[in-house]
Amino acid sequence: MRLTRWFAALTLVVFSGSATLFAADSDRRAAREIASFGTLRSPAPEAVRAQAEEWLKSSGKVDESLLKAFSQAWDGDRPVLDKVTDTLTLGNVGAAKLLAAARDADTPAPTALPEILKDGKQSAFFRANLALAYAKALSNRKVYEEGLEALKAVKAEDVVDPGAFYFTKAVAEHSLMLKDEASGSISRLLDDVADAPERYRMVAALMQFDMMTWQDKDLGWIARKMDNIQRRLDMSRGGPKTRKMQKDVLARLDEMIKQMENQCKGCCQCNGGSCPNGGQKDGQNSMMPSSPLNDSQLGGRSGPGQVDPKRFKELSEVWGKLPEKERAKAMVGLTRDLDPRYREAIEAYFKKLSATADRTP
Repeated sequence: MRLTRWFAALTLVVFSGSATLFAADSDRRAAREIASFGTLRSPAPEAVRAQAEEWLKSSGKVDESLLKAFSQAWDGDRPVLDKVTDTLTLGNVGAAKLLAAARDADTPAPTALPEILKDGKQSAFFRANLALAYAKALSNRKVYEEGLEALKAVKAEDVVDPGAFYFTKAVAEHSLMLKDEASGSISRLLDDVADAPERYRMVAALMQFDMMTWQDKDLGWIARKMDNIQRRLDMSRGGPKTRKMQKDVLARLDEMIKQMENQCKGCCQCNGGSCPNGGQKDGQNSMMPSSPLNDSQLGGRSGPGQVDPKRFKELSEVWGKLPEKERAKAMVGLTRDLDPRYREAIEAYFKKLSATADRTP
């Protein structure tokens, strides 16, 4: 109970503090199709069961064993969406195969929207709820791109759980760094879904609070980009899009290096303000950072945040050639003073480089 009150208080603080942010986005959001306050609500379980049974009977030959399986699926206190999902898999072989593949971590991640979700001959009840179940399964595997595409193909008004629809959509958009879209989905969840579960509201508030700290192309931006790069590599998606993301990170690191060079040149005090040897001072390389990044450069995070982008870039280019001991030593030196969130992202990124390099003949 105490934890619930704490989260409720946090939600109030977050969204009171973000009122200005939402007001600034009012013009952009006005163009979207936004329902009035509290108009979305999950239908009564009894009504959903009747609709699901009607769909099942219309899907083809229904015998006694199938109806028994349907009754068993609707027994207990499981979420209504799970019961509907079981009904869809009972009545449609394609739906059963689709969800089984989406849930199987050993099955390659999809690359396109399944044809069954685009089949106009299927009812809105079938397509919408199958799309939501499919997106949830992909979200559990961090396959956010295709999960989000599935949700965009249907309407929240057609699913039996609008709260799950907007929550799943917001999680995908937040993870893919789609800030405006995620804010819109969170707004729909909190403002329009009258019976959204408290756990959805709590996490949505935390996601909104996190996005309020985002700054363009700071260390937090780099960490989020690297997290997405690692996620895509884990799914064996090392194609043009992933390579572009890697180039974006390296380009931003180059910019940070140049900024540090300029700062070093501007603060050099030896020989009356003119350092010999191209800006070197006391035998040290002027390209090395002379002081830790300040809090504003860390996107508002706490911690000293001392980082050397030049060293980071050098290590990423030669990581596969370094012995294990050298890798460990370099990692300690690179992440010693970083904010824990950024340290974890960098460590995960280099671990992925290690695995890739070790598999390369």
